[in-house]
Amino acid sequence: MLKVNHERECDCVVAGFRWHKNGEGTAVGSLLLSLHDDARALQHVGVASANGEELVSFLAPYRKGALDDHPWKEWAKADAQASRRMPGAKSRWSGGKDLSWEPLRPELVAEVAYDHMQGTRFRHIAHFRRWRPDKRPRDCTYEQLEVVAPHELAVIFEETARRT
Repeated sequence: MLKVNHERECDCVVAGFRWHKNGEGTAVGSLLLSLHDDARALQHVGVASANGEELVSFLAPYRKGALDDHPWKEWAKADAQASRRMPGAKSRWSGGKDLSWEPLRPELVAEVAYDHMQGTRFRHIAHFRRWRPDKRPRDCTYEQLEVVAPHELAVIFEETARRT
């Protein structure tokens, strides 16, 4: 048996990052990805793996003044994390690890590969492909995503019942 995942690509705004587990300032561990919704609000959709000390210096200019007009400014407050799903909030899967994040001015666009969306978020970690300096952040919307129609369980069971 062979399992083949269908890989999809999209362009996301990089609105923040998390430090690598070796410690702050050593290397970037993951990029926080976002897309604009129909109301033009920037929504957190997941993370992409990032493995690089070189990203520390690359992202440095985008950290300056990032929280001033950041769309997730309120999420940086500790008391807000308990009420909504956002970067830095604990989940049943986080196992108590530090999920704090560093904001970036939402000016960078990254092309990422993903396998599945669950609601408005990536089901699994996305994979960074490349930077997209040719793409405007405001063009990174949910509309670019490939929508796969769900197959209703009732239809599956109905077909199975007819065969037996």
